[in-house]
Amino acid sequence: MLATFALVLGITTTAVAQQQDSVPPNLRDRGRGVRTSEFQTYIERHHVLVLPSVAYIKDHNLEYNPLDWGFGDQTDLRGTFRNSSAQLLLAYGVTEWLAVELEGSYRSARFERSSRDTTATPARIRESGVGDFAGQVRVRFAQERGRRPEIWGSVEVIPANLKRKVLIGDKLTDVKSEIGLTRGFHFGTMTLRTTVEYNHGDHHWDLGETSLEYLRRLSPAWRILLAIEGGETGAPDEWVFVTAGQWRIANGCYLKLANAVGLMSKSTDWEPQVGMLWELR
Repeated sequence: MLATFALVLGITTTAVAQQQDSVPPNLRDRGRGVRTSEFQTYIERHHVLVLPSVAYIKDHNLEYNPLDWGFGDQTDLRGTFRNSSAQLLLAYGVTEWLAVELEGSYRSARFERSSRDTTATPARIRESGVGDFAGQVRVRFAQERGRRPEIWGSVEVIPANLKRKVLIGDKLTDVKSEIGLTRGFHFGTMTLRTTVEYNHGDHHWDLGETSLEYLRRLSPAWRILLAIEGGETGAPDEWVFVTAGQWRIANGCYLKLANAVGLMSKSTDWEPQVGMLWELR
């Protein structure tokens, strides 16, 4: 709801006279920076980004397998899941084509098993702790030129953490790679991105999270984003619709709002997020 409100409010500001930037028209929406892991967020050389945020996840039919948690047999079931988190992302623009990121969060999750679950899975599971640590190296391989889009990518390392916790823990260290194409048009900026990750359960590589994004700068203060995102586990049945807004409160200070709504039965039902971004030059 917050992101929807931001979208409506942003559209009402389009009548305001827009300041002229020194960047070319095709970079008007995103600027000259390297793409970060956050929607509609780019970082320039020798800049530091600090982004604390809070998020909530609600899913009334989370798919789970009791055997994956050490209970019962191989059966796909649906349970109820809630998760609240406070996150912190730090990013630094090393050069005009290279950036690095560090991220971590505190999570509090609760789960209720399916009424059809006859295994020894606990009826309710509650877990909390500091986790979701990740480090990324992000690279711009080629700048947008003519009809050729900007080509960028990243490598992310997620170390094992909280191994004994089934809801918020990472039993194995994961390495993910990402590749994206971005091009600016007169109507906005389009991005297509996907990840490649190793599926430890099936022992092969999968296409992971994929998204098609539309970014538009409405005024000197407002930017909006619309996206379709999903496929994180390699399956084409977990897509969500994302709306997001970014409001420049002052130079170097931005309010970020996002909202994701599930489009399929296996998708997360609802995931709102609010953050405050500081850009240090």
